[in-house]
Amino acid sequence: MKKRIAIFASGSGSNAQKIMEHFKRNADAEVVLILTNNPQAYVLQRADNFEIPSHIFNRAEFYDSDDVIALLKNLQVDIIVLAGFLWLVPKSLLNAFPNKIINLHPALLPKFGGKGMYGDNVHKAVLAAGEEESGITIHFVNAEFDEGEVIHQSKFKIEPGDTLEIVKFKGQQLEHMHFPKVIENLLKKMRS
Repeated sequence: MKKRIAIFASGSGSNAQKIMEHFKRNADAEVVLILTNNPQAYVLQRADNFEIPSHIFNRAEFYDSDDVIALLKNLQVDIIVLAGFLWLVPKSLLNAFPNKIINLHPALLPKFGGKGMYGDNVHKAVLAAGEEESGITIHFVNAEFDEGEVIHQSKFKIEPGDTLEIVKFKGQQLEHMHFPKVIENLLKKMRS
């Protein structure tokens, strides 16, 4: 039986797109659901383009009920991928899917992580700190922002004169290249 992936995203969903593309013709795994807390998120259009069902939820449904957990359990989801999802994952969801929720962070953790550190905020902080390199971190999710066990890191060099847009572009290249493969490798390690 194919392994089943659910993706949580809050925005555009470029990483979700790469993951859906990667697993579209995969014999071993498939994306079965896109979930978002943002009814305007472009990731919903991307899900439609791949004919993958989506689910929009609100804060109460996510934090005060088990509706989202029940949905994921009904679909027999094997792994949950956070791809630009900005809310802290509740303990109930962590307990329901232990070591089965992963996130991508656009910097080399433990640097530049924590509450409020997402998207351009991260890249601006990296540039302001005068870092000579940055990169991506794929990690397991725990009860704190960006503190779960690291699964994979990739780096790129920051050249003098690199702008926010250039740093963001370099990071996204690594995200799109590595995130789907890391998910695939994790799924291979999971027992049926």
